[in-house]
Amino acid sequence: MTETTKTHVILLSCGSFNPITKGHIHMFEKAREYLHKTGRFIVIGGIISPVHDSYGKPGLVSSRHRLTMCQLAVQSSDWIRVDPWECYQDTWQTTCSVLEHHRDLMKRVTGCILSNVNTPSTTPVIGQPQNGTSPIYQNTANKSVAIKLWGKMSESLGKICCVRPHMERFTFVDENANLGTAMRYEEIELRILLLCGSDLLESFCIPGLWNESDMEVIVGDFGIVVVPRDGVDTERIMNHSSVLRKHKDNIIVVKDEIDHPMSVVSSTKSRLALQHGDGHVVDYLSQPVIDYILQSQLYINASG
Repeated sequence: MTETTKTHVILLSCGSFNPITKGHIHMFEKAREYLHKTGRFIVIGGIISPVHDSYGKPGLVSSRHRLTMCQLAVQSSDWIRVDPWECYQDTWQTTCSVLEHHRDLMKRVTGCILSNVNTPSTTPVIGQPQNGTSPIYQNTANKSVAIKLWGKMSESLGKICCVRPHMERFTFVDENANLGTAMRYEEIELRILLLCGSDLLESFCIPGLWNESDMEVIVGDFGIVVVPRDGVDTERIMNHSSVLRKHKDNIIVVKDEIDHPMSVVSSTKSRLALQHGDGHVVDYLSQPVIDYILQSQLYINASG
């Protein structure tokens, strides 16, 4: 497959990120590596969306701190960004609504119709030429086309949402701002996929925890990429849910020869290590995040 015929993917991860760990970033990297190895996908970007303060989870620190820690964790990445939209809403948002927000946002930014998982690949997804400018999506000898495309999209996203904000302040520009028709893309297939661990996959099987119509949209329309932890049997999990069984082809399980230790991902173990002065915290958290936590006096009590 040529790069223009492969499915272009934006990975979206929702969660508390309380705090964000090395494992969360590792999930993005492993997912991108695996999707590229399949030969069917190009990952052009990753989005971290921390949950709203009203989620009500015990020990959840302010979104102001969590956004900043996430920003510090990805400051050296050229493809993962932090988005504060979810935190800035009046109340907690469902995962489904966050996915739909980013889908609609991409429509406004690119002037395109994003494909759902079930959209035939022959359908033009990123729009027809809107002006006389040359396509920005083209092969170049010096720069990855995926990074080039994501960079251009991020420039426009910066006009309507927070991309790499100043550490001291997170602000929005009006999401309804007129972006004009400055960009033109060749016809490529673009999808937003939910990135998660096997623990979230398991939660789909808990009766009453998820709205079934939301699950249909998340798995059936968008699709998910699962990075298993601790040798969890994802096949068994999927067989326990009628929705997961129905949309099994829309679930991509990242296969890795090396198990992904839960402790490296676990924010809970990271908080415990901080509370107990455990030196192993450096295995869980990046140094800029540790420095910020200590400076802000976060997680020093058992309650958070």
